[in-house]
Amino acid sequence: MKKILFFPHLQMQSGHHQAAEALMDLVQQRYPDAEVKKIDLLSETNKLLERVITTGYLQWIKRAPRLYSKTYKKLYFSQEPLDEQYIWHQPLFLHKLKKMLKEEQPDLIFCTHSLPSCMLSKLKISGQCDVPVVNVYTDFFVHDYWGHRGIDAHFLPTLESKEQLSKDPNVPGQLIVTGIPVHRKIRRPDSKTTSQRPQSKPVILLAGGNSGLGCRSRMLEELEQVDDFQFVVLCGHNERLYRKIESWNLSHIQPLSYVTSREEMNDLYEVADALVTKPGGVTVSEALRKRIPMFIHSALPGQEEMNLETLIPKGLVTQLKPGSPLVDQLRETLSDKKRMECWKFAMDVYTDELAIQTDQQFVSIIEELLAPIGEKVQGKAPSLKRRSVSVT
Repeated sequence: MKKILFFPHLQMQSGHHQAAEALMDLVQQRYPDAEVKKIDLLSETNKLLERVITTGYLQWIKRAPRLYSKTYKKLYFSQEPLDEQYIWHQPLFLHKLKKMLKEEQPDLIFCTHSLPSCMLSKLKISGQCDVPVVNVYTDFFVHDYWGHRGIDAHFLPTLESKEQLSKDPNVPGQLIVTGIPVHRKIRRPDSKTTSQRPQSKPVILLAGGNSGLGCRSRMLEELEQVDDFQFVVLCGHNERLYRKIESWNLSHIQPLSYVTSREEMNDLYEVADALVTKPGGVTVSEALRKRIPMFIHSALPGQEEMNLETLIPKGLVTQLKPGSPLVDQLRETLSDKKRMECWKFAMDVYTDELAIQTDQQFVSIIEELLAPIGEKVQGKAPSLKRRSVSVT
């Protein structure tokens, strides 16, 4: 029986977990008897430390966003692979990771966060782990905290990130432009176009932020007097925002609490004419799969800022202007045929850059990674081979 481990980061739900769950689902579809396990290295090492870091992160980006942004860029873009450096926390995590690998004996490992990737890369370089390890990037850029030298394959978000790693002699692994993994229940659109949908008003999905760190209240209050759009506000776990919008009792603004069902989320995407959101990696990737125009109302410091710097030049999103009413910007852009044609062209270019176009192609790569040495997969000799754990 095959055993596959997935390493996200922290316990709070995030893109790291969603990308892991998307791949876990594909693995379980292909290998129903496989043991698939998601592990947070930080909480397994020290649960108190995990809670402190989670709380500290949320407070830091809320109270001192500029300082967080500056610190993030300084730490994560060091111009030197961190799996070559000594970091103060390494012994703690490396000891736990070696013990975990010895107990679990996995056939394959996926990392959807840089911390376990960096630690596993160090173990593989030193000959203490012989299991194939895959980096699954959940943002639209690659930073220097990810493990490089010991990683067997990289599931990359963009062609630019592949070109970046191709120039790095410390990256010997296979480079595959997959995009950020999206769960198969967020289905690709069929031939039915948006203009064919029988609805009287354009539907706008507006993501309010899971932790109260999303769009500004003033922007939401602008919507009260609008009568030519239908808004669905995704409030996440922000109960205060949900109750506020519900109290307005307006037929054209519908608040929704945290949507747990991917089928329900897919249905919301199906009727949406646009998405107003933050540039989180998985959310953006879901909208790219559904081919929904995106408008960015704000970006959290660090990862989301960096995502925006990648997405805007590619023409995949529109950044909203703070001083202009949201509805005016939506009307202007969505009614501008030339701008919408440019967006569709940018979408086509991005899609064509992906080496992985279907879930079955993802499955084929996983089969290759799990294939025993010398075994051919679908008529081709695998370039990546299954190995056993060797922990000392």
